[in-house]
Amino acid sequence: MAELSQSVAPALAYARVENGEITAKGFGERTKGGGDDVTSNTPFPIGSVTKSFTALAIMQLVEANKLKLNDPVSQHLPAFAEGPARDVTVHQLLNHTSGFSTVQGNSYHSSADASQIGLLEYAEELAQVVPTNAPGTDWEYSNANYQILGAVIEQKSGQNYPDYIEEQIFKPLGMTHSAVLIEPNLAGMATGHHPWFGSVRAIAGNEAYPINAPAGGIAASAEDMGRYLAMWLNGEDDIVSATTKAAMMTASGPTSPLYGLGWSVDAENGAVYHTGLVPGAEALASMMPAEKKGVVVLVNANGGLGFADTWYLIGGVAARALNQTHDDDGSRWGAKVAYLSIAILPPLFVALAFVSWRQRSALMAKRGSMSGKLSLWFPLVAMCGLAWALIWPLPNIFGGSIATLQLYQPDFALCLIATAFLAPAWAVLRLALAYLSGKDSVSTGKS
Repeated sequence: MAELSQSVAPALAYARVENGEITAKGFGERTKGGGDDVTSNTPFPIGSVTKSFTALAIMQLVEANKLKLNDPVSQHLPAFAEGPARDVTVHQLLNHTSGFSTVQGNSYHSSADASQIGLLEYAEELAQVVPTNAPGTDWEYSNANYQILGAVIEQKSGQNYPDYIEEQIFKPLGMTHSAVLIEPNLAGMATGHHPWFGSVRAIAGNEAYPINAPAGGIAASAEDMGRYLAMWLNGEDDIVSATTKAAMMTASGPTSPLYGLGWSVDAENGAVYHTGLVPGAEALASMMPAEKKGVVVLVNANGGLGFADTWYLIGGVAARALNQTHDDDGSRWGAKVAYLSIAILPPLFVALAFVSWRQRSALMAKRGSMSGKLSLWFPLVAMCGLAWALIWPLPNIFGGSIATLQLYQPDFALCLIATAFLAPAWAVLRLALAYLSGKDSVSTGKS
């Protein structure tokens, strides 16, 4: 496929569904430069498309009368009974109106013991977290919601999350090249790739924490995902009822006008979809239920900020499969400007350090006046403020911490960290040159 060769993504796989017929194909390499071909049966991480599986599992339990949507989560997870989120309901977790924020949902990225604890234990930790918003008042996407739902599934089914998904969803649908990732590597899976200064590079292993399994931990082949979408589009009672499927693919209330239960909803054009993003891979599953059409697109690379883009490729394949126009021109100028404005800062501060060294006599002369002293000390305050902004508030704009950025945008994160070190270091160097070099130069009249 011509578009793939022009993209930084080493591989792409897709499945198209129309009236129950599945067409699935794979292109490219499992690992950049590795020579192993990708096929329609090669598993890819599907990221947050996993949430539709978790929501489906919850609805299976609802249909089995093991819980109700309006139940407080504390009814099924006792750790919530006395906590700040005790009034949050199962329904609010499903449609992201629980009050937990995006940043709270990504907090495990900076947790040193994230790989060592299970869902029920992590849910006990989340039970003590104060939601950013009051339950039911605002919509905000949060992985925390689905991590808690995973614990509910384990508690009510008596099975761990991977086993439940395998037995109740994968096996009935014939998804034989799919798994819930609880270990970093799955045999035969496409290798993930990070953006790296305009290109991509392979990563050693895929993130596979048990606590993230219900929010983004499934890997599946394009062929299997075709079977999955075909189930959603068939209008039949099977692993859940047709009525339940329709309800899940409908906006779930005035507070959640663009999200159903595990699916995003675009009422204007009749689309139901979910994107997926994990370190090293991206996915899109999109359906037009009224037309009985669907498509899933999987790539084994994260797109960079404006450069090393993958979304133009993903969106273009999806649009073509659904016979829609592709409005994205792939320019990404805003993202490119943002990236370059940060990438230029480390070499800029190195250059400023060189200039300061060359002009050290002028810096020493500033010690003699109040305005000169202010010009020496103010940059230190300003650069410390800049370093703080780059390491804490700025990553929050991207929905996480600097640790989150290191997973998804390591080149950009490296520039942030380098700038956060070099900016104050430059200011300290200026002070050192002014006060520690030629101590007697001012008193003797030398400059």
